[in-house]
Amino acid sequence: MASGRRVAAESLLEAVTRLRAAVEATRLPFDLPDVARDRVARGRLLDQLDDYVIPRLTSLDAALLAVVGGSTGAGKSTLVNSLVGREVSQPGVLRPTTRSPVLIHHPQDARWFADQRILPGLARVTGAPQDTTAAGAVRLVATEAVSVGLALLDAPDIDSVVEANRNLAAQLLAAADLWLFVTTAARYADAVPWELLREAAERGTSVAVVLDRVPPEAVDEIRTHLAGMLREQGLGRAPLFTIVESRLTDGLLPRDQITPLHDWLQALAGDAQARSDVVRHTLSGALESLDARAGALGQALARQDGAARDLREVGSAAYAEALSHVQDGMRDGTLLRGEVLARWQEFVGTGEFFRQVESTVSRLRDRFTSFVKGEPARAADLGAALQTGVESLVANQAELAATWTARRWRALPGGGHLLAADPSLLRSSPDVDERVRRLVRDWQGDILEMVRQEGRDRRTTARIMAYGVNGLGVVLMLVTFASTAGITGAEVGIAGGTAVVGQKLLEAIFGDQAVRELSKQARHKLETRVAALYAEQRGRYEGAVSAVHVEQDHGAVLAAAAAAVRAAR
Repeated sequence: MASGRRVAAESLLEAVTRLRAAVEATRLPFDLPDVARDRVARGRLLDQLDDYVIPRLTSLDAALLAVVGGSTGAGKSTLVNSLVGREVSQPGVLRPTTRSPVLIHHPQDARWFADQRILPGLARVTGAPQDTTAAGAVRLVATEAVSVGLALLDAPDIDSVVEANRNLAAQLLAAADLWLFVTTAARYADAVPWELLREAAERGTSVAVVLDRVPPEAVDEIRTHLAGMLREQGLGRAPLFTIVESRLTDGLLPRDQITPLHDWLQALAGDAQARSDVVRHTLSGALESLDARAGALGQALARQDGAARDLREVGSAAYAEALSHVQDGMRDGTLLRGEVLARWQEFVGTGEFFRQVESTVSRLRDRFTSFVKGEPARAADLGAALQTGVESLVANQAELAATWTARRWRALPGGGHLLAADPSLLRSSPDVDERVRRLVRDWQGDILEMVRQEGRDRRTTARIMAYGVNGLGVVLMLVTFASTAGITGAEVGIAGGTAVVGQKLLEAIFGDQAVRELSKQARHKLETRVAALYAEQRGRYEGAVSAVHVEQDHGAVLAAAAAAVRAAR
């Protein structure tokens, strides 16, 4: 039977340790609504796992830790000193007083607190009370004035004006087997302590309440009211101790005022079963709370995942639209406007020439031969104009996609922070123009290779040699982009003539089916290269998101870890 319990305990500890790893791996980088609350909740969950659940599961027989907590000026340090019988925690009228926690234990229990078993994030120090100003440390005081099996920890104020003190107080309360809540007649109804008391009730933390500085004539009235409030919050079974307003002697409360609490603590320390019941009650409550708290963290993570997806989708949509505009530009005649049309017109003339095309193909061939062989400057000019037009279209759309993405990111949670961290995201990458030029040159190489491959038989090779590979490549580019869609006025005739002249010439060399296939392949190769470039540009934005938030279905990992704890309880 004992062996079975040990195996079960080990299984539970292993499950909780996995949950702790899943919680630690959770990141909430985007500033969404309520993210500050989510981050605090995550931190407190991690603290309780580190400071209480895992240490307690590791050492179920360790001394019980009672954390003395409460509001500013409630008299916590004075109460602790009075229970011990000497000053071990420095009280005072200046606030905040307790800047670092003081843990008082019996010398025989030093092994439970001297190492990092609990509160692993706090260093251990010893020394006089004035040394409590050390930040990030807990001061250990060994004394036989407290019983074996029970330690007291004097915590900072839960409503301290110093945020670090408030956070530390919450962390220490989450590490307690027993919370000894100290309040006063003047402040017992304050909102802050009751928020923490509700959390204690929800998590099953064992609580005892000390009502301090009560006017003798109001003891019954205030005690009755406080007891009713405790019942309303599910803490009706919490022991309630009352200390009336009293004159201090050497900084300590009169003995008769603390005797009931002192004796109760002594009895608890001396009763192994009672201590075990307190530990079991608090530990069970903490374990049961993990499910809901992990679930809430999972929801927060899902919201973060949604924000990351929104940011990524903006970039995806922007560059998809940019690619679509480039594809349209390859089909609607946009690339045959301006200088390209002017250069082409220098060669073919205007409408009178086009009307003669069907009957004078041989004349067309002669003229084209002269164009590409006898007048190389004109062919080079036309090719350069086409290259410039493609480069401008691709580069301009890349820049529009970048600026649109940056503008949309500014309106989305987390986007502004990413842009501030990397201002280069406000525009395309600095080398985009050079990359576009290289892309177009490589595509032109594709065109020339296609022409060479298409002319592999002797007859076609002879025809290609007659006109020149470069010249035919320029014509294939023209045919690839030629369409009257989107062109109006006088440009229609010129663009239409471009399609007819180029088409007829290439068909005379390769055949009509081959020309259609060549034009299709040329367009596809350019689209593929542009799509790859835009994917790289889009990757800059996706990389910025992934640098702070990597989606790995962590919500499912977190949920599975919580389910494993639930099954092992």
